[in-house]
Amino acid sequence: MSIRVLIADDHKLFRQGVRQICEIKGHFEVVGEANNGQEAVELARELEPDVILMDIQMSVLDGVQATQRIMTNNPGSRVIVLTMYRRDAYVFEAIKAGARGYLLKDVDWRDLVNAIHKVYEGQALIDPVMAVRVLDEFRRSSSRDIPAESLTDGEMNVLVLVARGLDNAAIATELSLAEKTITNRLSSIYQKLHVNNRTQAALYALRQGWATLDNG
Repeated sequence: MSIRVLIADDHKLFRQGVRQICEIKGHFEVVGEANNGQEAVELARELEPDVILMDIQMSVLDGVQATQRIMTNNPGSRVIVLTMYRRDAYVFEAIKAGARGYLLKDVDWRDLVNAIHKVYEGQALIDPVMAVRVLDEFRRSSSRDIPAESLTDGEMNVLVLVARGLDNAAIATELSLAEKTITNRLSSIYQKLHVNNRTQAALYALRQGWATLDNG
């Protein structure tokens, strides 16, 4: 089944270029294009895309505000921020809003296609250089650390696999559990860590040293 993509950017020429990459190189189905953040919210509600490529700086609503509203209205959609800005504040705010990926617009088309696949499969993806900055920002902004003992062994097992990029189905298979059990454990993890999504939970686990990106 083709991955359904919505492109939100205020530059028509850029949208056309990304559409060609998605359709010709990625074999995705581009279901719509939005010229601003408000259009992105409305089209996401109407079209229910699998993945949304979201610019940061747009009129009416910026990409962060649009992402927040989309995550409320369309929690099944996954947002990748695709922008020219490396500013730490933008990265951090986008992740807090619920974005699953953050890439720069000078990314190679192969990396963009790969990112869409990975995020669609439930993984989180951030430019490696920017990931370090996000971790630093979490370190600076964290008012208090949550002890590892706050999580049950089962929750910690799930969190470690989330940090490695596995989606719920893969985690369920790895741990020989029902996918509903994984969903319930994730909800408990979010509450205990005071985070809103799996990307934030993964970053927290990495920052605390509870998990690594290695498979070992």
